[in-house]
Amino acid sequence: MNDNSTNQMDAERLQTLKRLTAAVYLCQVLAFAFAGLPLLVGVAINFMKQSEVQGTWLESHFDWQIMTVWIALAGFALAGLTFEFGVGFFILIATLILMVYRIVVGWTALNADRVVKE
Repeated sequence: MNDNSTNQMDAERLQTLKRLTAAVYLCQVLAFAFAGLPLLVGVAINFMKQSEVQGTWLESHFDWQIMTVWIALAGFALAGLTFEFGVGFFILIATLILMVYRIVVGWTALNADRVVKE
């Protein structure tokens, strides 16, 4: 195999992984409509394919997506625990806003073929 074929295979592999990364962002968006289940599907994809993006610019997106899920889960748990004290609603709103922010920032960087930075 020559260098040109290898580069083409690498480019195709990277493009496939980019589409997979976009699908995870879509899962995160769909979590708003389907009670969080797509969020868990997306993070499962992240963990199953994490080794394939290692060393590429997409690795930062996988890290960003996984951190988004951890933030969401922590925010939802804290909101649930404090709801009856009157602050849970505000924590829930803040968590949802933060999720939207992280999805928009990540997906925008992905579409520009850039690393997402924390």
